[in-house]
Amino acid sequence: MNKDRTSISFSIIVPVYNRPAEIAELLQSLTRQTYTDFEVIVVDDGSSLLSEKIARNFMGVLNLKYFYKPNSGPGLSRNYGMQRASGNYFIILDSDVVVPEKYMQQINTALQKKYVDAFGGPDKEKDDFSPIQKAISFAMTSFLTTGGIRGKGNQLEKFHPRSFNMGLSKEVFLTTGGFSDLRYGEDIELSIRIMKAGFKTALLKDAYVYHKRRNNFKSFFQQVKHSGEARIVLQQKHPGVLKLVHWFPALFFTGGFISLILLLLNCFVGIFIYLFYFLLLMLVAYLHFKNFKLAVLSAIASFIMLAGYGWGFLKALLRRKNMGYFTFM
Repeated sequence: MNKDRTSISFSIIVPVYNRPAEIAELLQSLTRQTYTDFEVIVVDDGSSLLSEKIARNFMGVLNLKYFYKPNSGPGLSRNYGMQRASGNYFIILDSDVVVPEKYMQQINTALQKKYVDAFGGPDKEKDDFSPIQKAISFAMTSFLTTGGIRGKGNQLEKFHPRSFNMGLSKEVFLTTGGFSDLRYGEDIELSIRIMKAGFKTALLKDAYVYHKRRNNFKSFFQQVKHSGEARIVLQQKHPGVLKLVHWFPALFFTGGFISLILLLLNCFVGIFIYLFYFLLLMLVAYLHFKNFKLAVLSAIASFIMLAGYGWGFLKALLRRKNMGYFTFM
């Protein structure tokens, strides 16, 4: 389908829940954009720590609208924002991201050159992130973890956009109905329906964001555990979407448990394998950060990510008996 590229108008949708300080950083970064023809919709999802005051401080600088609504989760809050947006192309951002100055310019240039109905972009760590945030970013994006398939690959088309950095046309939203009421994995679920509806998607490699994520390992573990659980829910809703790569964290978790048992029996093979993997993660992280402390934290974060995701995956799998979960396509 041919699109009139000159008619693209952007609305940036940002749901926020109890994170006024983070939304302030994101809005500040949006004031520095080299491409400025966009509006911003902030949807406060039933927060007890309101972001209204922060949002109003930017209304004179940005074309910004603020809405407060009862809590419904991030997916339905994004829908709420898109329903009230005046643009015909929606940019979905998480409240814990910061965008570089040419972010919107990169998106506009890419869509003018080759229009796609939906896109996703990569994420990076920023210099002023905390050590743990940098370590988590490494774990979520390294080629040594399953995070390496999230925006780092060479397959630019048929990409599954993620909601921390995602774009979709108004036509896509109206056709698919937007995000479901899932609390976790709702972005992947929407991406699946976008593709099933025949829309074109792509990875815009230059439209990256700086993604803070969690600031401690405990909350990070809970986040990735929920992501592992969501994979099984997605397979239930869309049989065949579970791939072999999604099983790796579960194998990692199971293998670690077996290795500990073997250690009690004076068998060290499993532990040596995990130790080698830990050292390899440290080496790659050190080459990236040139910092020993960050290298250690990155290896720890990677183990937490794989173990947490794997535990959530197995826990959800054991709760369900449908053998369709073992179907691969």
